[in-house]
Amino acid sequence: MRITYVTETYPPEVNGVALTVARTVQHLRDAGHEVDLVRPRQQHERRGADAQQWITHGFPIPMYAELRFGWVRQAAMRARLQHTQADVVHVATPGPLGRTAVMAARAQGLPVTVDFRTNFHEYSRYYRLGGLMPLIRHHLRLLAQAADRTFVPTEALRQTLMAQGFERLEVIGRGVDAQAFSPLWRDDGLRAQWGAQRHTPVLLYVGRLAAEKNVALALEAWERVRQSQPDARMVVVGDGPMRSSLQRRWPQACFMGMLRGEALARAYASADVFVFPSLSETFGNVTLEAMASGLCTVAFDAAAAGVLIENGRNGCVVPPGDSEAFVNAVCQASLRVDALSHLRAAACAKARLSDWNEVQRCFAGHLQAVVQQRGVSDAHDTCLV
Repeated sequence: MRITYVTETYPPEVNGVALTVARTVQHLRDAGHEVDLVRPRQQHERRGADAQQWITHGFPIPMYAELRFGWVRQAAMRARLQHTQADVVHVATPGPLGRTAVMAARAQGLPVTVDFRTNFHEYSRYYRLGGLMPLIRHHLRLLAQAADRTFVPTEALRQTLMAQGFERLEVIGRGVDAQAFSPLWRDDGLRAQWGAQRHTPVLLYVGRLAAEKNVALALEAWERVRQSQPDARMVVVGDGPMRSSLQRRWPQACFMGMLRGEALARAYASADVFVFPSLSETFGNVTLEAMASGLCTVAFDAAAAGVLIENGRNGCVVPPGDSEAFVNAVCQASLRVDALSHLRAAACAKARLSDWNEVQRCFAGHLQAVVQQRGVSDAHDTCLV
């Protein structure tokens, strides 16, 4: 297939969508598909195009200056689709660039698929823009209505969106590289840098430090843990607009900044309890990464945690929004880190079942099916003329 893949986030940006997009594009190319990657210009890049990608205008997102959105004229997008002779257009993010790609594809009669990866309409409430939520949801629904298929990461999200009027939804989960994330990366030297001895409970948060991630609750849980275990350590991996304020409020926590590759794998495996208080995720790749690393994950019973974690068997989940239950679960897990070996082994085994290769093969199969269905439909329409 000749696939035009449109995204407004891509490495070196570090977030779950960017990393998943990069992995998907590479898998499709390795499988023999021709992928034309369309994305915005990032800082220190120039616009331009070659046989494999088109780098468009890029501008910082308001309140998220480190992330970008793209913009091109629809005529330019149509010309690119004609030049590459695309069979299908896939839109990974619902920004201006993705909207233009959908409109251009529809104008040329090309099949279109889109991802619903991020609850952008839910984010608005965290930035005092709750009044925009219906408008943003309407935009996302219109984008999905224009697509032949919309991919969502969980069945629960599919049901939620169906109730809101979304159609043609397919569940495509997420995967994890069980070699890149493994208990084998545990590093006692790193724990020592954190001020942790062998039996010291180490709590870990990994993710963006932004309002919609509810990060403060993770640190508040650590405060409660320290009431009975004063030596417990808190490690925060990630960056974002709230980092400075969080560091000022909790100066004794260890803020590691953005980590990648082996450094990230060591951070995961060297901790004991993964605390993930976000309620805005559609999935949350970090949950799989933590489980694959052999951690006891404490999260709300939603998104990836709601699919993957069996409470008390391979992790701990609490009712969504119950902050006190979340804090109590973190405290209970931290009190018995030495007795969690069976739970941590079960978490690791569960994560290994989510193989990236299988996820990617399923995705490619859906794209192929959309292309074939459009071909059958076009042939039928021709016969009717």
